[in-house]
Amino acid sequence: MPTGLAAARGLEPADAVFSGGEIFNPFACAWERVDFAVKDGYVVGIGEYEGEQEYDLSGAFVVPGLIDAHVHVESSLLAPAEYARLVLSHGTTTVIADPHEIANVCGAPGIDYMLDEGTRTPLDILVMLPSCVPATPLDVGGAVLTAADLARFRGREGVIGLAEVMNVPGVLAGDEDLRAKMDLFPVIDGHAPFLSGKDLNAYIYAGARSDHECTTLAEAREKLLRGMYVMIREGSTEHNLRDLLPLANACTAPRCCFATDDRHADMLAGKGHIDDCIKKAVAYGLEVEQALRMATLSAAERFGLHDRGALAPGMLADFCVVDDPGRFEILQTFKRGVEVVDPGYRSPACPAAPLHARVPEPRDILLTGRGEARVIGIVPGQITTRDLRCSVDAADIPDTDRDILKAVVTDRYRASGSGVGLVHGFGLEVGAIAGSVSHDSHNIVAVGVDDADIVRAVGEVVRLGGGLAVVSSERRAGGPDLEKTRSVSSADVTALPLECAGLMSALPYDEVVRRLAALEEHARRLGAIANPFMYLSFLALTVIPEIRVTERGVFDVGAFSDVPLFGE
Repeated sequence: MPTGLAAARGLEPADAVFSGGEIFNPFACAWERVDFAVKDGYVVGIGEYEGEQEYDLSGAFVVPGLIDAHVHVESSLLAPAEYARLVLSHGTTTVIADPHEIANVCGAPGIDYMLDEGTRTPLDILVMLPSCVPATPLDVGGAVLTAADLARFRGREGVIGLAEVMNVPGVLAGDEDLRAKMDLFPVIDGHAPFLSGKDLNAYIYAGARSDHECTTLAEAREKLLRGMYVMIREGSTEHNLRDLLPLANACTAPRCCFATDDRHADMLAGKGHIDDCIKKAVAYGLEVEQALRMATLSAAERFGLHDRGALAPGMLADFCVVDDPGRFEILQTFKRGVEVVDPGYRSPACPAAPLHARVPEPRDILLTGRGEARVIGIVPGQITTRDLRCSVDAADIPDTDRDILKAVVTDRYRASGSGVGLVHGFGLEVGAIAGSVSHDSHNIVAVGVDDADIVRAVGEVVRLGGGLAVVSSERRAGGPDLEKTRSVSSADVTALPLECAGLMSALPYDEVVRRLAALEEHARRLGAIANPFMYLSFLALTVIPEIRVTERGVFDVGAFSDVPLFGE
């Protein structure tokens, strides 16, 4: 007999009763002024009950715990427990996490690390196992995970499915190992930017049932009509919510949910998490009830999480209390019926991770040639790029008048050297930036105006054992404001160490936010665009159109091959 059955029948007191609040019911997208009782972390009943503790929520609105349908915790730059401290305060009680960032660096031990660290927090960090480590057969990172490697995680608590299958050509070609991975789980997330028509049909037929890579309404509508769940993404650089929101209405909201994918700690602290998605959706014209449905039950249903997403008998007592549905300011967060109290900072463990990079010399990144060059075009608010064809003389690079700069990717694992490409859109007028966060292989990536500064920036990342760095010459950059950045900067270097696999900081989240602000300000003084490190981190991602740069050189995503910088 379930332990709460007597309490549900009113034959014995519940652990707690919450009364007087307006409760959002996602089954009907409506509000109810009802009380609810909790026993052993689960809602046992709706109505009048007695409890050992009683909470008066009169005048407040109660919403089931918010769910992020797709996120890489590592992309916050925070260790899991610090990430949890931050998002719990924003009403999030469950995240569906894909640890493919740390898996690409550390392999299966990286997944073990994320699962173990997830037990240190009340936040439910539910894991979708990374399907593509490395992202493509051409990528060389820190590990290769086969179907046999993933199979040992089946049945482990917290593991619920297979994460974004980004090797679309492999799916369509019937790659045997990829098929074996997809056969491990009934729940499979997709990753198929721009895929359409018969190839989309085949991809869905193969088992991928959701997608978070839609950037246009037409793309999202086609995928939804073919049976996919559409995760509307709003990250630090992936701003898709405004464009995709017209997809959501009373009929389609059950097939739509919110995802942050990649959101740095500063955005989480400054703007919020899924609560930010709700606020923006309402501001863009969506009914608040539909937005709340997407943020709760829709995400739970997509992953077969029948124990959450609503406050109903037999479901987890995960919820947040807000002042007003329109403003959606979080007053309290409850997990399993207990108010979440910030435990404060606890130093995380950090996994051993390879960093064997050879810092290039200026001669190693020298470009030669002239003519039509492939230039990576940054797309503001997106992680896609454009394949720009520009007339270039390598002797004239950097070309700050046209904002064409050198992009360098240095192998962090085998010291095999550095690949060089060109990029438009970073805006730097002097100096360089570099980081060890470089999806998905996480080699060291840098963009800069001066070759010597690029080398120094890469060297700083190596010296830190992984991190983010801005490098400039004080006389050229006008000099940083040392009073603002003294504790994190020298006269011409600002840095954030990422001790955990070169991906996450071991620092408290508020200190990470402060250091990110110092990095951003230093880069801004050099002319950089906003969020330069998030754009930087995607320059080498070989599964997002159109072109990229890797440790080998320029990569054409459409052709799925390395290509020369100059010529066809």
